Amino acid sequence: MNARQSPLLEVVDLVKTFPIAGAFGGRAGEMTAVDHVSFSIRRGGVYGLAGESGSGKSTIARMIMGLFQPTGGDVLLSGANITGTLGTRAHSRQVQMVFQNPGSSLNPRRTIGQSIAVPLEAHGHPRADRRRRISELLDMVQLPASFADRYPHELSGGQKQRVAIARALAVAPQLVVLDEPTSALDVSVQARVIELLTSLGRQLDLTYLFISHDLSLMRNFADEVGVLYRGRIVESGPTARVFEQPEHDYTRLLIASVPVISAEEEALRPTIPLIDGEIPTAEKLLALRESQRATEVPKRT
Repeated sequence: MNARQSPLLEVVDLVKTFPIAGAFGGRAGEMTAVDHVSFSIRRGGVYGLAGESGSGKSTIARMIMGLFQPTGGDVLLSGANITGTLGTRAHSRQVQMVFQNPGSSLNPRRTIGQSIAVPLEAHGHPRADRRRRISELLDMVQLPASFADRYPHELSGGQKQRVAIARALAVAPQLVVLDEPTSALDVSVQARVIELLTSLGRQLDLTYLFISHDLSLMRNFADEVGVLYRGRIVESGPTARVFEQPEHDYTRLLIASVPVISAEEEALRPTIPLIDGEIPTAEKLLALRESQRATEVPKRT
């Protein structure tokens, strides 16, 4: 196996549980947010984690970043087990994250240049060279160098997210975790941000973990996809195969839920209740759809 084919990131049997509070400050039990999840991302690749809210995808991202400590399992980077160093300075030099809401991820009291400089300062980048590096990073994300002196409130949502991307790239990480990076943006802006990430990935040989509930974006961006349901990966594989020949009923359900142009067709889409321990089947989806059609009041002509 050559270097390009070897995995940069390996997640092995990852588990995360959270305590459930009981009466009088006691503990009533545990909730399993991530249930023995395993996947790998090859160098230079894009791995997409797809799933609904509450599926566990953002919890996985935060464990990889060291924001949450795993209850069990391991995280390997370039073959080395880094589970014990998650969240340390050495770890943050290799792995960076772009968060969902660019507005809340930038300090409103700092200029854009000061925000981008934070990781440079943390990793001992020479003060005399920081201004040049900040200008270089702004150019990478297609923003003028003059933006270094602006404040977040002076930027649009798309511009703020470009700044967040620039900050994530400041220390030249190997892996960038993208946690719903476009969900707070307009559709037209989303496409441009994905184009930028694709270009930067090729230019800088970046590896991405792309977390999203937007399957239309994932289909065009990710090389491989893992589908999460209640903390478990129920299907994974090359993106084209998963979308064109889904094997799991829940994957089919997610693909079927991608928005359509027709408002009437969208209105016929059923809402599937998430029953504990049960994966919705295609048969149940069809039965519920027929039930909704049967109870629909005909329009007057």
